[in-house]
Amino acid sequence: MRRVLGLSAIALLPALPAAAQGQLNLYCAATIEWCTPIARGFERETGIRVTLNQKSTGEMLAQLRAEARNPRGDVWWGGTGDPHVAAGEEGLTLPYESPRIAELHDWAQAQWRQTEGRTVGVYASVLGFGFNTELIARRNLPAPRCWADLVNPIYRGEIQMANPNSSGTAYIVIATLVQMMGEEPAFDYLKRLHGSINAYPRSGTAPITAVARGETALSISFVHNAAEEAAAGFPVGHAVPCEGTGYEIGSMSIIRGARNLANAQRFYHWALSAEAQITASSEAKKLQTMANRRVPLTDGAPNMATARIIDYDNARFGASAERRRLLARWDREVGALPR
Repeated sequence: MRRVLGLSAIALLPALPAAAQGQLNLYCAATIEWCTPIARGFERETGIRVTLNQKSTGEMLAQLRAEARNPRGDVWWGGTGDPHVAAGEEGLTLPYESPRIAELHDWAQAQWRQTEGRTVGVYASVLGFGFNTELIARRNLPAPRCWADLVNPIYRGEIQMANPNSSGTAYIVIATLVQMMGEEPAFDYLKRLHGSINAYPRSGTAPITAVARGETALSISFVHNAAEEAAAGFPVGHAVPCEGTGYEIGSMSIIRGARNLANAQRFYHWALSAEAQITASSEAKKLQTMANRRVPLTDGAPNMATARIIDYDNARFGASAERRRLLARWDREVGALPR
């Protein structure tokens, strides 16, 4: 759902200091529950007025492309890293080096180096499954543990996965399977999986929300989203696939042509601090692994160190041409199939 919020204007924030320091147009591809405290925290810290535009990751990349000749955003925070990588490759974002780069986990620094400074990791999470524990018990379904489990006919019509054209989460599913299985077996798997899918919503978080509300039994989701639903009191369990899995690097990029470039750089530097990451993730009740090494893992958060994670090739699968090719193939061979 498209949401464009002028945060100060709708009184979500405390009054600005008397000597306000200008403005920032923040494009955010995380959930609105996380985008809002990020914007609010920066306003509170600096007095800079933030206008927030929130969309899914794929939709945000499309907006940057549409606005390439007349950019309206200053900085893009959150959402899976592949679209950020594609935006940098297309010249839609700028390289920038914050003195805080050295404070980050290796995976965040690696993304920054691979993109020649055009994007940097701000959080990470592992791809896996969510399931409604009450629904699967009532329907006598086993909890899935492996990718192979999902194509069992007993799950027919019981699974949701987002649409990869709008969801960075779902694109990571495709890219992960291609890297694990090889492209032809991966697309054969996706075709078989299609028979078990009851919907492909636009947002990457929509499937786990549907699981939590009892609207579907299973989802392919980042496991931190499932853990967050469980922490909120919903009957949700999660699993990391036994064969191995991919992961997301939620990213941040400065938009080329930013009208408030100095404020965008100031936000970038602030958003990489341990203090900003602790405060924002705590307010939003988020359970990802944050990029700054000094941020402790929150109670209940999935531990990436214990998961069987593939060596995800961000450079290849973040490239615009590869992304377009795989999405076109999914549309042609999977998305077009009847259900």
